Amino acid sequence: MRLYDTATRSLQELPAPPGPVRMYFCGPTVYQRIHIGNARPFVLSMWLARWLSRTGYDVTLVENITDINDKIYTAAPGASAQLAADASGWYIEDTDDLGLGRPDREPKATESIPEIVALIEELIETGHAYPAGGDVYFRVSSFADYGKLSGRHGDDDAVRNPSEEEEQSELKENPRDFALWKANKEGEDTWWDSPWGHGRPGWHIECSAMAEAVFGPAFEIHGGGLDLVFPHHENEVAQSRSLGHEFARIWMHNGMLRLAGEKMSKSLGNIVSLREALDTWGRETLLVYFLGAHWRKPIDFSDDALEQAAAIAESFRNVFRAESEPVGEWEPFARALDEDFNTPDALAVMHGWRDHELLQRGLEIFGLESLAESQAAPAELEALARRRAEAREQRDFDEADRLRGEIEEAGWVVRDVEAEPGFQLVPRR
Repeated sequence: MRLYDTATRSLQELPAPPGPVRMYFCGPTVYQRIHIGNARPFVLSMWLARWLSRTGYDVTLVENITDINDKIYTAAPGASAQLAADASGWYIEDTDDLGLGRPDREPKATESIPEIVALIEELIETGHAYPAGGDVYFRVSSFADYGKLSGRHGDDDAVRNPSEEEEQSELKENPRDFALWKANKEGEDTWWDSPWGHGRPGWHIECSAMAEAVFGPAFEIHGGGLDLVFPHHENEVAQSRSLGHEFARIWMHNGMLRLAGEKMSKSLGNIVSLREALDTWGRETLLVYFLGAHWRKPIDFSDDALEQAAAIAESFRNVFRAESEPVGEWEPFARALDEDFNTPDALAVMHGWRDHELLQRGLEIFGLESLAESQAAPAELEALARRRAEAREQRDFDEADRLRGEIEEAGWVVRDVEAEPGFQLVPRR
């Protein structure tokens, strides 16, 4: 299997099965419910782990939870620990409802303080970091390869994005240096003991420490959103490789979700929560939606895109409502996934399958085996949907909305389509 590697800008081969393949994906910073864009690396990592496991690999997937961060203090002054605990629970709850299972390990920053402190101490001892006024900073000038991952090698103006964490400090030797440990500040209600005083870790050191605590100094795949390449992952590389650790061998960075052509982000305020998307569209439609775009490419989020995904999901259900036919081969499907995990090509292959056993086998890779459970809507709901269609034709939108609500209360979603009878009824899953 080959995967695109950000560091080398090329496709890299995984070792032959059984590997092992150890994967670390950056999870969310928990200060509110995650948005649908945050779900993309979770979905990608779970799918990739399933595929590798089914093709004979010994796979371990780790996805962290960042529950110490400036954003949490800002969102809940005086109650950051409670917010982090609550938001961690929301994250587990919402991603559980995608029906893909859980990663093998989900370490939290709050549970990894000893490992973080030990890594910082080693960086200080080797001259790659320095204490300053209760803080500790990584000395970027000490790592000659800084910037290679992101393509900013040799760019002395490449400083961190101040929107990620507040790190403006006169204590730094160089503006490019970044915090490994931050002294406790007024208004921050949580702190931990360290050789440098009360404080808490910086964002970047958390992931280096958590990844190496599970996997040791080298592992096969590190993943996360494209927005993490710089500075977060660039800084992880510097922290770990400055100590001679190989760290990640392949870097996977998924494309961003876009809403109205603009990157979806909490800071911009243009987000749709995963919870809202699940409640509106159901897990199957969301998973088919993610399938339709290559993991490295951006993907647009819109009602039209989700309606198209819902129609594709229904087309798979229709295959199981008909007689099984010996149409389709596994090899083109496997070839698509083995070549940079090309889910759109795999989806196109599945569209041609009419063999129930073959199609169910493919859908299982993506957590969509439930589409094989063809379920016809009750006759009374079909009648309500027809009445709703008639109300829309008569432009009685209040009545149409009322009937839609009645259908949804019964656990179904009505979709408007061009083909007769003008609607689809889909179970809300």
